[in-house]
Amino acid sequence: MTATHPLEFRNTTERGLDLETVHERILHFMQLDPAAVYKFIIGTDCQVHPGHTKFITGVVIQRLGKGAWACYRQVIVPRALTSVKEKLSTETALSEEIAMYFDDHKRRDMEDIVLPHVYQGASLDMYIHIDAGEDENKNRTAKFVQEMVRRVESVGMVPVIKPDCYVASSYANRFSKKPYVFGAQDREVTDGSL
Repeated sequence: MTATHPLEFRNTTERGLDLETVHERILHFMQLDPAAVYKFIIGTDCQVHPGHTKFITGVVIQRLGKGAWACYRQVIVPRALTSVKEKLSTETALSEEIAMYFDDHKRRDMEDIVLPHVYQGASLDMYIHIDAGEDENKNRTAKFVQEMVRRVESVGMVPVIKPDCYVASSYANRFSKKPYVFGAQDREVTDGSL
């Protein structure tokens, strides 16, 4: 797999973020309200376009009822993937890759922010949203769900599937829709995504 933007993240206000900067932004967001309830969520979606498949991995720190900070990574595979299992497996692998960066030390940094406030209701839960569902009548991904769930659990994250996997099925999906423009020198277009 060839990554067009290896480990580079962006959002509507910033570009060129590395994972260390993403971690710093998450910590800063949490420090603004350390007594809140937080969900740290990673999720990937892909869209097949003529000649390539565009993967978007969203990284979100959600302060329940009080906003969120988010960014995403774009990976372009220079062929149109047709296998449902290959697409889902690659989505899961890209999410796992980011989750593994957030090792015990980085997760502890996040937990240490809310820890003094747990008796006031503060908490932090960590998830990977898998863009797959168990209903075989609605989802061609159903037969692969348990395999992806086990993979996510193996990296110490809580798996979430359809219909509740909004970081993959909504946030990342929003940015995967538009085809990548090869040779465009990664310029932004009017809606903020390539």
